[in-house]
Amino acid sequence: MCGRYNLIANEKQLIELFDLPSLSAYCPDYNIQPGQKILAIVQLEDGSRKAVNLHWGLIPSWSKDRKIASHLFNARAETLSEKPSFKNAFQHRRCLIPATGFFEWQTTETGKKPYHLHQKNNGLFAFGGIWEHWEDNQETVFTCAIITTAANDLIASIHERMPVIITPDNYNLWLSKPANGQLKDLISSNACTTMQITPISTHVNNPLHNDENCLK
Repeated sequence: MCGRYNLIANEKQLIELFDLPSLSAYCPDYNIQPGQKILAIVQLEDGSRKAVNLHWGLIPSWSKDRKIASHLFNARAETLSEKPSFKNAFQHRRCLIPATGFFEWQTTETGKKPYHLHQKNNGLFAFGGIWEHWEDNQETVFTCAIITTAANDLIASIHERMPVIITPDNYNLWLSKPANGQLKDLISSNACTTMQITPISTHVNNPLHNDENCLK
């Protein structure tokens, strides 16, 4: 599961890593949660990339109720090709979701303990995501979900699931139209092995807290 993460990189870092022509209306966020508009990178028809804001919580195009989004903020890698909610988006509408870390809570005898999982120096990376467009009357809503997989050895002591991380050398492949076998290789890769796990205070537990204390 990935239910909370942060993105505190600056605009220059985002533009350089994701090869963007520009970036507008971006604000760093220390405590991102489902239901928010989040930054995502998509590929246009001409092959260029664009930064867009998507609602975190997928609404399948066939859904009659937008409330389904609150249950579909994660998509399990193991069933992406099978589940009606995710199958079409996985084949045709993949995205990169920039992050500088994510949060998980370990269950202990004294309660749940929060951890910050991040790259060295809170370096920028990307989750693998899928996106959809949903129409209701004359309103079009663009939504997304973060793909998760079974935790690797590094993270398994904290939580049984982890977000799929796409490495920079695979950004083009992920955003283009590769064969299905190539996609399965990407979502089953062990790209999280360089992550660091830092215990943090319970300040992050409150989703209304959005400041640097969330990482302390």
